Amino acid sequence: MGKRKNSIFITPLFVILTVAMFIMALVSYWWDHYIFVAELIFAIAALAAVFVSMMNYKKYLTKIVSDAANSAEDVDIERINSIAMPVAVLGENNEIVMVNDIFKKNLISDEDPTGDFIEKFLSDSNPDSLFNENGTDTFINGKWYIAFAVRSGESLVVYFVDDDTYKVNSDEFLDSRPAVALIAFDNKEELERDSEEGEASRIKVLVEKAIAGWVSKTKGFYKKLSGGRYLAVFEDRNIKQFIDEKFRILEEIRQIEIDDRINATISIGIGRGAGSFKESEMWARQALEMALGRGGDQAAVKKNEAYQFFGGLSKGIEKRDKVRTRVIAATLTNHVNNSSNVIIMGHRYSDLDSVGACIGMWSAVVKGLHRNAYICIDRQQTLAKPLVKSFEKAGFESIFKNEMEAYDLIDDHTLLIIVDTHSPNFVESKAVYEKCKRVVVIDHHRMMVNHIDNAVVFYHEPYASSACEMTAELVQYLGDCSLSRLESEALLSGIMLDTKNFVLRTGVRTFEAAAFLKSCGADTVEVKRLFSNSIDTYKVKYKLVSDAEIFNYCAIACADTNTPDIRIASAQAADELLGIENVKASFVMYKTGKTVNISARSLGDLNVQVIMEALGGGGHQTMAACQLEGVSTEEARERLLSIINDLEINTKAESNSKKTEAKSY
Repeated sequence: MGKRKNSIFITPLFVILTVAMFIMALVSYWWDHYIFVAELIFAIAALAAVFVSMMNYKKYLTKIVSDAANSAEDVDIERINSIAMPVAVLGENNEIVMVNDIFKKNLISDEDPTGDFIEKFLSDSNPDSLFNENGTDTFINGKWYIAFAVRSGESLVVYFVDDDTYKVNSDEFLDSRPAVALIAFDNKEELERDSEEGEASRIKVLVEKAIAGWVSKTKGFYKKLSGGRYLAVFEDRNIKQFIDEKFRILEEIRQIEIDDRINATISIGIGRGAGSFKESEMWARQALEMALGRGGDQAAVKKNEAYQFFGGLSKGIEKRDKVRTRVIAATLTNHVNNSSNVIIMGHRYSDLDSVGACIGMWSAVVKGLHRNAYICIDRQQTLAKPLVKSFEKAGFESIFKNEMEAYDLIDDHTLLIIVDTHSPNFVESKAVYEKCKRVVVIDHHRMMVNHIDNAVVFYHEPYASSACEMTAELVQYLGDCSLSRLESEALLSGIMLDTKNFVLRTGVRTFEAAAFLKSCGADTVEVKRLFSNSIDTYKVKYKLVSDAEIFNYCAIACADTNTPDIRIASAQAADELLGIENVKASFVMYKTGKTVNISARSLGDLNVQVIMEALGGGGHQTMAACQLEGVSTEEARERLLSIINDLEINTKAESNSKKTEAKSY
């Protein structure tokens, strides 16, 4: 609704009040003469004020109408009612001073609009929008109009052009546009492998019945494809409905249990708003790949270059088949053999998983494939300094290169291997990445929209516990590589870091990789030493834990000091906070320069990746992070609290822990 009426248009009300004052004065004449005289003086003063106000109103109205009459050739005061569209004449403060009969008939009910501000009749409540090139769309009394204005002096004439027919037809056209959806039964292969034939068939029928029921509620249709995939075509109005209900079908499928052990899940990729069926199907494939790359059990909607994600609550099903690993190893071998040298690097502020994977790939390239390889790393910013120092003491100092040294080693035949990240914004050196013509990516983090898209090999396993686990599997197929004790311990340290000592995100392949590394001589005691902290870091960590606050099952801590090891202390504090009763997720903030960093952890009940993505970061369901530029720690904390509150974290945690009634994001 608009503002209150302009006070100049409520003069008749003051007239009534003045008359009432005169009546009260006459009544008081018989009661008290002094009061009579006082009230009579006030009444006369009020009468004079009303008279002056009415004269000013008459002059004001005459001026506005005169200006309006001269503001456009088609506006004539004597013939304003003959204009075949609603018209309003405004005053200098955008208040309505006159309307025609069509305005009264179509835009208002019984009330007099005189004195109302024009904002009351504009959908965006902004009078400046009247001067847009094409006017402004406004919805009044169940119809669409285009409102535009002509100004002359202090007056303003506003025309309302009936646009309802076009808008209705346009909306219907857009709502009826086709959208292609591709649906994948995520754990169909695991179901068929681990269940009896009858049980597998039963679950498959239940899944297909749920999908068919979901599609039947719309005007769309679906067809079964091979390999546990389905094709569906909807109208765009259906996609809007799915988005509003947060893709409830994901929850319905998730409630189908397989042998009382795991839940069935599906992934959905939708291409929306494309110019053709072919383009829409291509977008749907890209969206489905994105959904699967983020761990499955979610829907991804692609419109132009933008994605929307819903779901992603489950932890995902581990893929036990190593055929893909062998194929990737064979392809990688060919690329390495055709390279002059190899540069290996991880992400900025590299940790044990990143550096350990780099060392593992270095060993495979040098020992197994007999090519020169180097690791690009910032020794000052790495969080794995004990691991780097242990290799330098062992005589391998020359394998570590800083950004400039690595940049100088690159030629046209150099191969770049990036581990533990797939985003070009997070790599150790963007200059090195941009100079290399051939890139290989090895990563386990859930897929981000902004990912490296020019890789000759993109080995992405969101089900893996760590990049070191993936590397430990790869090195077994890369030539005749034989890991040394130090190299095995480097890889094992990365696995232990990302699994929190084999507690989170562990599967059969995780323990198989650890067993392989143990057989290569890895010493768990020496690995434990790599996690040692200084006494100062230990104090900072526990100060963060002691100062933490609990909000909706989330522990939030903010560092008030910036120590050299604040990154390590914050990450470890986030892990420690998960040990507190009723804490399902932890968030630790610390500032470096003008950047606020947030480390997020959970035990799987909450998807911290979704929360960090809302702040521009990413990661895993149980471990994620983000960086906020140009904000204070308090501002970052308020934004985090707002997202936690908006996502109804409390409800999600309770429902997800019961494996039923889980709510999709």
